[in-house]
Amino acid sequence: MKPALVYANGGKFDKSMNEAAYGGAEKFKNETGIEYRDFEPTAEAQGEQAIRNFASRGFNPVVVVSFSWTSAVQKVAAEYPDTKFVIVDAVVDLPNVRSVLYKEQEGSYLVGLLAGMASKTGKVGFVGGMDIPLIRKFGCGYKQGARAANADIKVLQNMTGTTRTAWRDPVRGGELAKNQIDQGVDVIFAAAGATGLGVLQAAADNGKLSIGVDSNQNFVHPGSVLTSMIKRVDLTVYNAYADFRKEAFTAGKQTLGVAEGGVGYAVDDNNKNLITPEMTAAVEKAKANIISGVVTVHDYMSDNSCPD
Repeated sequence: MKPALVYANGGKFDKSMNEAAYGGAEKFKNETGIEYRDFEPTAEAQGEQAIRNFASRGFNPVVVVSFSWTSAVQKVAAEYPDTKFVIVDAVVDLPNVRSVLYKEQEGSYLVGLLAGMASKTGKVGFVGGMDIPLIRKFGCGYKQGARAANADIKVLQNMTGTTRTAWRDPVRGGELAKNQIDQGVDVIFAAAGATGLGVLQAAADNGKLSIGVDSNQNFVHPGSVLTSMIKRVDLTVYNAYADFRKEAFTAGKQTLGVAEGGVGYAVDDNNKNLITPEMTAAVEKAKANIISGVVTVHDYMSDNSCPD
């Protein structure tokens, strides 16, 4: 067994999705003693090169943490049918590929509900990374949750850019956050990879609350980060390696939401004083209602729209 991991743009230590993937690989290594190799692409062509390089050198399974490398996985997996691949946030329909999707709208709804309850100005914000339907899915879920807390709340949304550099521009993230703060926003959710660190910084600098994404980012600015929308990419990586080791690897599509423990919200010592008992009760009730089907959070990607 020779596991490999190819990250999304934004760097391994983005304190977001890539770092979650790294954490899953590290957990597997620490538990089993099995080493893995990883690669951080910094240019579009490097993703396919890395995936093909790992496959050609006998690495197996190969986990790919980004929709950006969908066509690359499609090509390389077809060329190496005996190699198992996992791709996050995209679907590749091949017999040796596991495609893992998440119901980001559900986790975003939960943190939106908390934002709506925490806001004192009646205005909350969202800063996305690259302007793509997946990130609009986060923003739409967040808006629905905020509206569930306060039907009259205003939700300001900005995207950082239209190219992959939008994932690694914390300066621009901070500028967008400051602009929203100047308009009265007092809670901002960042779904922007490393760019989001600039959003969290701007909120802390201006005495406002922020919400982290993918990994638990509550520790980045303790007492300023209201919560984080957790996306368990760490489990996706860990499970891929563990399943392969047990000869129990399955291909096909997996979709992970609140019910499956794939998305959620984070509470720890860094933010517990910001979450009141009333907020905890409301968000846990919302979580139960999503699991039971009482609440259905609209998925922006189902029709490229978000209800008002």
